[in-house]
Amino acid sequence: MLVIPDVLEESGVTRQALERLAAKWRVLLIYTLLAGPQRHGELCRRLPGITQQVLAETLHGMESDGLVVRQVLKDTAPQHAEYALTALGNTLREPLAAICAWAAVHAYPRAGVRPAPSRIAP
Repeated sequence: MLVIPDVLEESGVTRQALERLAAKWRVLLIYTLLAGPQRHGELCRRLPGITQQVLAETLHGMESDGLVVRQVLKDTAPQHAEYALTALGNTLREPLAAICAWAAVHAYPRAGVRPAPSRIAP
């Protein structure tokens, strides 16, 4: 059994990281931004069901955590900015690919449905 000493401790770094990443939209945003920098509107279109407010709050939190960087493209009104993963955010590529691979092999056959495999570029 894999044992990570602080995963169950409320103040442990592993638990804090898991709680931050466990938020539904964070993982989906990381996955979306693996394709490269995108503007707010593009992210809204690629993530059906997310509201503009939740997207803005989630991106802000991810920026505070050092996972996403916001670059202003046009400073005058209306302002344009795009979001991209930082080097730290990009380190989640392999763990996310492993979770997607696990889900494709283990989760869907039990439901009787097997979707096309998800690919995360290296």
